[in-house]
Amino acid sequence: MSSCKVMVKAASFMMIATLLARLLGLARDMVFYTWFGQSHATDAYNAAFSIPDLIYVLLVGGALSSAFIPVFSSYLARDQEEEAWEAASIVFNYIMLVLLIVIVVAEIYTRPLMLLMVPNLPPEEITLAVTLTRVMFIQTFFMALSGISLGILNSKQHFITPAIGSVLYNVGIIVVGLALARVWGIMAFSIGVVVGSILNLLVQIPALLKAGLRYYPSFNIHNPGFKKIMILMLPVLLGLSVSQINLLITQNLASGLAAGSISALRLAQRVMQLPIGIFGIPIAMALFPGMTAQVAKNEMSDFKRTFSLGLRGIFLITIPAGVGLIALREPLIQLLFQQGKFTSSDTAATCLVLISYCFGIFAYSGIQLLNRVFYSLQDTITPVVVGIVSIVINIVFSLVLIGPMQGRGLALAYTLAGIVNLLVLIGILKWRLISIDAFKIFTSFVIAGAASGVMYLAVTFLNNYLKTTLTLAPKLNELIILISGIGLGVLVYGFIILLFKQEEAQLILGLIKRRIPRLGR
Repeated sequence: MSSCKVMVKAASFMMIATLLARLLGLARDMVFYTWFGQSHATDAYNAAFSIPDLIYVLLVGGALSSAFIPVFSSYLARDQEEEAWEAASIVFNYIMLVLLIVIVVAEIYTRPLMLLMVPNLPPEEITLAVTLTRVMFIQTFFMALSGISLGILNSKQHFITPAIGSVLYNVGIIVVGLALARVWGIMAFSIGVVVGSILNLLVQIPALLKAGLRYYPSFNIHNPGFKKIMILMLPVLLGLSVSQINLLITQNLASGLAAGSISALRLAQRVMQLPIGIFGIPIAMALFPGMTAQVAKNEMSDFKRTFSLGLRGIFLITIPAGVGLIALREPLIQLLFQQGKFTSSDTAATCLVLISYCFGIFAYSGIQLLNRVFYSLQDTITPVVVGIVSIVINIVFSLVLIGPMQGRGLALAYTLAGIVNLLVLIGILKWRLISIDAFKIFTSFVIAGAASGVMYLAVTFLNNYLKTTLTLAPKLNELIILISGIGLGVLVYGFIILLFKQEEAQLILGLIKRRIPRLGR
C-alpha cells in the first residue's frame, strides 16, 4: 500500500504541473489564433507539425518510452543501476544516430511529404507549410533528448522536472512568437517552437545529474538491456506507425474542406486533450513505473489493485470533464479565442467539432493507462493489434461521416475508435488476469456517467439563464458564465459522487487536501 501512496503523490504533483503546462498551451493557442485566426495559413502552420511530430512520436515519444521505462525500471528494481545506465546509453546513441539521418532525409524531401499530408491546400500555403516544417525539424532533435530524459527520470520516480519542461516549452513559444510576430509573421511561432524545445531540455539536465546520470559511448548491439528494449519497442513502433496513419488521413481529408478546417480540428482536439493531459496521462505515467516494479516482484494482487484504482480514478474525473466541456463549450471558446482575427464563425466551427471529441475523453484517458498496463506486463503486441483494429474503424468512419458531417464526422470517427480501443483492451486484460475488479470499474463508470448527466442539465440551465440576463461587456459575461458553470458543475457532481462513498472519490479528495497546501509552501 505504501508504494501505491507514493504513486498517488507522484500523480498529484504531475497533475498540478501538467495543469499549468496545459493552461499555458491554451494561452499559446490564444495568442496564435488572435493574431492569425483560422485560415489556410494557420492550416499550413498546423500541418507543419505533422512530419516533426511523426518522427518524434515514432522514435522517442511513444515507442521508445513505452519500451524503455519497463526495462530501465526492472534493472533499478533489482539494484542493477550500472547495467541500467549502460543500456540507456546504447539506446541513446542509436536513437540520436537514426534521428539525424531521418531529419536530413526529411529536410530534402519536405515538399513531396507535405503534398502527401495536405494535398488540397492552395499552392502558396503548401510552400508556407514546407518552410515552416523545415524550421520545426530543429525542435525534433531537442524534443528527442527531452523524451529520453523523461523516460529516465520517470523510471527514477521523478516526475516534476519533465512537467516543468513542458511549461517552459509553451513559455518559449509565446514569448518568441509575440516578440517576432510583427516582423516575421507566422514564422515567429515556428521559431518559438524551437526555442521552447531547447528550454524543455535544459531544465531537465540538473535533475538528470542529480539522478546519477552515467554515459557510455557504446554501440554494443549485444547488450541484454538494449536487445530487450528493441524487442519491446518494435511492435509499439509498428502500432504507432499505424496510428499515425489515422492522423494523416484525418488531416488529408480535412485539407479538402473549408479554409480553417484543419485549424478547427486541431484547436478542438487540444481543448479535448486538456483533461486527458491533466488527469489521464499523469495518472498513467505515475502508475507505470510502480506497476512495472510490482510485476517484476510478482506482486500481482497489488498490481491489479493499482490498475483498478487508477482506471476508476480516471473515469471519475474525465467523464464529468468531457460533459462539462460540452455544456460550456461556447463561453469557453468565445472567452479564450474570439478576438482579433478569430471570428464568431471560427467559434461555431470549433464548438461543433469539440462536441464530437468530448465524448471520447474518458476513452483516450483510459487508454493511456491500459496501454501501460500491458507494457508493464512486457506485452507490447496486444496494444498494437488492438490499435490497428481501432485505426481501421477510425478510417472507415472518417470516410463515411465526412460527407454528411464534414469536420464533425472526422472528430466523431476518432471518438468511436477510441471507445472501441478501450473496451477491447479491458476485455483482453480481464481474460488474461481473470480478476480486474470489473464490477467495481463498471459501477464507477455508471455512477460517474449518471452524475455527469445531472450536472450537465444544471449547468446548461444556468448557462442559458445567464445568457439572457447578463448585460455586461461580452468578455466579462463569458467569464461569469464560465466560472459560474464550473462552480455549479463541481458542486452538483461532487455532491452526488460523495453520496456513494466510492474508494476512488475518497482517494482523490484526500489527495487534493494533502497536496495543494504542501505545494503552496
